[in-house]
Amino acid sequence: MRVAVFSTKPYDRQFLAAANAAQAHTLKFFEPHLTPETAPLAAGYEAVCLFVHDEASERVLKLLAAQGTRLIALRCAGFNNVDVAAAQALGLTVVRVPAYSPYAVAEHAVGMILALNRKIHRAHARVHEGNFSLDGLLGFDLHGLTVGIIGTGQIGMIFAKIMQGFGCRLLAYDVKPHPATQALGVQYVDLPSLFQQSDILSLHCPLTPQTHHLINKEAVAQMKTGVMLINTSRGAVVDTRAVVAGLKSGKIGYLGLDVYEEESDLFFEDLSSQVIQDDVFARLLTFPNVIITGHQAFFTRNALTSIAETTLANVTAFAAGKPCGNEVTPERLRK
Repeated sequence: MRVAVFSTKPYDRQFLAAANAAQAHTLKFFEPHLTPETAPLAAGYEAVCLFVHDEASERVLKLLAAQGTRLIALRCAGFNNVDVAAAQALGLTVVRVPAYSPYAVAEHAVGMILALNRKIHRAHARVHEGNFSLDGLLGFDLHGLTVGIIGTGQIGMIFAKIMQGFGCRLLAYDVKPHPATQALGVQYVDLPSLFQQSDILSLHCPLTPQTHHLINKEAVAQMKTGVMLINTSRGAVVDTRAVVAGLKSGKIGYLGLDVYEEESDLFFEDLSSQVIQDDVFARLLTFPNVIITGHQAFFTRNALTSIAETTLANVTAFAAGKPCGNEVTPERLRK
């Protein structure tokens, strides 16, 4: 099939081209995000391959369908940027990569916990300046602390296994408790209990209408003073203004973000020579107890290989008229 690939970086080309050697699709790489303005680039392409910040609204999907597109192939797990109902009405099939390397994201979350706790980012900068003082670098033992996990799919379960190895007490919240996670000794509780008891809170849930701004002013107020909050899921799960207020008051003692609710104008681009126009994001950067990474938790060789192979396998299955098991439909969303 002819596939238009949007939001491409050099690593996308590298891994998709390698995976395509066994599939023989025709891939056309476009650097811009998919928007109503860039949709004409996909004219004549039966499949369009998208990433997390590409727009697949009803307006865009209508443009694509009118140009001959029949397949929307997401090279990511999340699909909150796709109007799935509109796609179905237009006869467009939507497929995704439901899992690639859950270890990558879970391990990144743990890395942020360790860096924030032991202030590794600050210590590294000090040593390079010849400052070997330990003042201000005091950390704590993870052993014996209570870790709260919101979302216990594959990533959340692997995160739980890692934190179990540190000797932490594990609590979790999920609309569908996971038996394998319970078997680890993880205790499922309601959200208020999770907020009240957790020393560290890590988010691993998808972005849905129910989880949008799940971490808001009211949630922060219920948390322990000095709590560590980690988000490697989706940016809009966190109300950033509420979290800034929590940082200022000291309610939130540590914050690690790999995602940000307005990240589409920032992440995956080199803006080092520009002034950041997002005042809320700029405020976050002023706190010494905040670490932000640019949506890189997924970014490992293992994950990119898996993403590319699954994405193109989805395209191949569609071209052959075979089900791939990775379709996103309104019916599946309601289950």
